[in-house]
Amino acid sequence: MSTAVRISEKLVSEAKRYSKIENRSLTGQIEYWAKIGKYAEENPDLSFKLIKELITGIAELESGESSEYTFG
Repeated sequence: MSTAVRISEKLVSEAKRYSKIENRSLTGQIEYWAKIGKYAEENPDLSFKLIKELITGIAELESGESSEYTFG
């Protein structure tokens, strides 16, 4: 279910720029930023890099692109 939300033109403008760079839709870019912000707020001890890696890992698991890690 989608919901209309009002956001500033400045944020929309920045999101458009980043969405082109990251090959995401405008909505996808804003959702990505919201997800990172949510994870950062819930886990203030995690770095941005680690949060990005976690998001990537979750997306891989959800799409079935995961493989078992072998130690050593």
